Formats: sequence, structure tokens, C-alpha cells
Amino acid sequence: MGTKNSRLQGFYNLPPLQRLELVRSFDGLNESDIQALHGSSITLTIDRADKMIENVIGMFNLPTGVATNFQINGRDVLIPMVVEEPSIVAGASYAARMVRAGGGFQTSSTESLMIGQVQLVQVADPERVQETILAHRGDILKLANAQSRSLIALGGGARDVEVQTFPTSPMGPMVVVHLVVDCLDAMGANAINSMCEAIAPLLEMLTGGRAYLRILSNLSDRRLARARAVVPPAALERNGIRGEEVAEGIMWAYSFAAVDPYRATTHNKGIMNGIDPVLIATGNDWRAVEAGAHAYAARSGRYTSLSVWERDEAGNLVGTLEMPLAVGIVGGATKVHPTAQAALKLLGVRSARELAEICVCAGLASNLAAMRALATEGIQCGHMGLHARQIALAAGATGNLVDEVARRMVEERVIKPARAEELLTELRGA
Repeated sequence: MGTKNSRLQGFYNLPPLQRLELVRSFDGLNESDIQALHGSSITLTIDRADKMIENVIGMFNLPTGVATNFQINGRDVLIPMVVEEPSIVAGASYAARMVRAGGGFQTSSTESLMIGQVQLVQVADPERVQETILAHRGDILKLANAQSRSLIALGGGARDVEVQTFPTSPMGPMVVVHLVVDCLDAMGANAINSMCEAIAPLLEMLTGGRAYLRILSNLSDRRLARARAVVPPAALERNGIRGEEVAEGIMWAYSFAAVDPYRATTHNKGIMNGIDPVLIATGNDWRAVEAGAHAYAARSGRYTSLSVWERDEAGNLVGTLEMPLAVGIVGGATKVHPTAQAALKLLGVRSARELAEICVCAGLASNLAAMRALATEGIQCGHMGLHARQIALAAGATGNLVDEVARRMVEERVIKPARAEELLTELRGA
């Protein structure tokens, strides 16, 4: 098949079916994979959907795009993204092209450690209870690991027991037991919840307390993914603006997010713009990752930027992003939804950690694209063309009229439904 190259020049200008053929040739996808990505046949049947959630009445479709130009640890990757918002796929692709000029993304990740929590109340002496629980650590781990023999056989399972004491709360003192579990290639929610349920009676017996909540935590701060990108000034040049000036604008945009939580919230939303579409495409729980990401952004006691940007001695723009990313490539929707299976095959990942590292690169790329737009022409200009097309379609335009109505509205800088209807009437009468 030759060396893969995600730098697909002109990909944006091709019709969808030609893009799909390039994707097929990039990773040797079979016909069923292509059909699942294209959605031309029913990839998720109503019967299968009815077994995924409750009260099913139908399906809801979203566009599936592919972000190009990504080079991660020397490997070229096409990244599937399922999202409704314009500019996200294009922005990530363009940012990946800029990062490519600096050698591509470099990544790392920690083990797939997650935390399950068991809340104990009605404890007479929290400090004594803490000592008792830790003295029986081995018994607790043995019981927890008996709940998931398949995970143990693969090398995962419960690794440690920790105890937190809370002398005061709105309801009184409590003790919280943390069960640290290596989930390997699973997201791990079901296994962890089962373990917490199993050890709760033992904890009650040991402490004389009462177990209430027994559930995983979505603050997966021991399951981190990291990405680093170096962008040469020349790659940042835009519309006659020197790369050094763009870099300075990006640094000011980052600095704003670093000190102000109102800006940091939108800044981090821009990071998640790149990550959530990959999570959705691969059937992962994007809500869990969102919750963990924003909690991690506030871990210092003040909500701030997830990413860090600086300039090195050579004048390059250097960005890093570290965040919790609890994803899986086994279990859940990843093994039920045909499109999720095809997306994982396109990514060519062999572990959950590798998927997490791709996700964090997509987030850093989306962050770079948004700040570059804000630092130069402004984010609205980037959205304008696609937004105009959506307005034209909503007004009833079809075929070539969609592009013509959109073009006229962009030229006039009046992108409103009423103007789209006026232009449509004018063009149809011409």
C-alpha cells in the first residue's frame, strides 16, 4: 500500500464520494467499513438501537467528516469526526498542517487508571476507620478483582485502595474509599461499578458504617493523555500578516484564557470542539470526558486553560495539552455501532491509550485553529461561508442556488434568513 500520507491536497474541494474513496485507499477499508462511514445503508438498525437505550423511536444523523494532515509520533493519521458545527474539521485540518511543518505532534499517556468511590456514612471515628480499611487492603483488592476475571487475565484490575476522610459535610462526617483500577483498553465504568458494589458490604462490616454511593469518578486524573506541537513562524503567516505577529496574537489569546475563567471556559470549549467529534465517531462517552476535562481545568482551585502555549528560543510557537481522557476501544457502543467500528479501523489504533493520544492531538489542533482565527481575522469570518450555506438551505435553496445565495450573502455581509429568501426569489425569477 506504500507509505501513508494524511496530507491530502485538495481534499476539501472534492465531492463526498471521491473523498470516501481516498479514505478507503488510505487505510485499506473494506466495503462494509465504507458503507458504515458513508451512511448510505442503514448502519444502525432500529432493533440494535432499541437494545442500546430506552424508549427508542428512531435515529438522528450527524455529518461524518475526516480531519487531514495529522502526523502523530511520526505516523500519518486521518481522524474521523462526527459533528454538526461548521469550521471544526477544517480548522483542525489546517492547524495539523501548521504543526506538520514543525515535525508533527508528539504524544504520551499514563496507564489507564480509574477511580471507583464508595461513600461510608454513620462512622463514629473517621480516622480509626481509615486505619482499619487500609489494614484490610489485600482483602478488599481480592474481592474487587473477583468481579472481573477477564480484566485480571489481561493484566488489569484493581491496583490500590485509598481512603479520604471528610469530618464535615452538609449531612455530617463521611469516609470515602477510592478503588484504583487499571481498565486497560476499556473505558471501565461497568467493571468499576461492579467492583464498588461488591466491596461495599465488606467495608460496612469492617467499619460499622453504612455504604451509600458506589460508583466510578469521571475525574480520571490518573488516566492522562499529553500532546506537544511546535509551529514555526513561517507556518503561521496569513494574508500578509507575518508569522511572528500571528504568534504574538496567539500568545495574547492564550494569556487571556490563563488568567480569566470566563475566557478559559470558551477557550477550553474550543479544545473540546476537536475532541468530542472523535469520541462520538468512535462510540465513546464524550460527556464523561467533558466532565473530567473541566474538573481538571479547575484542579488548582481556579478554572483556567487546559492548554499551555509559549515561544521557544528559535521563535517557534510551542503548545502542550495534558488532560484526562478515559476512552475505550472495547465494550459499549464501540462494539455495537458499525460506524464506530469503522472509525476505529480508520484510525488504526491498537489500544485505548493510542486513541486518547489521537484525541488530545485533535483538541490541541482545534485550540490552535481557534486562537489563530481570533488573533487574525476573527472567528466569525471563518464560520461565515458555511453558515451562509446553512441559511440558504433553510430558505429552500437547492443545487447551484445554495452556493450562489450563500456567496451573495457573504459578499453583502448580511447572512440572514430574510435576505436568503429575497435572493432566492430574485435568482429564481431571473
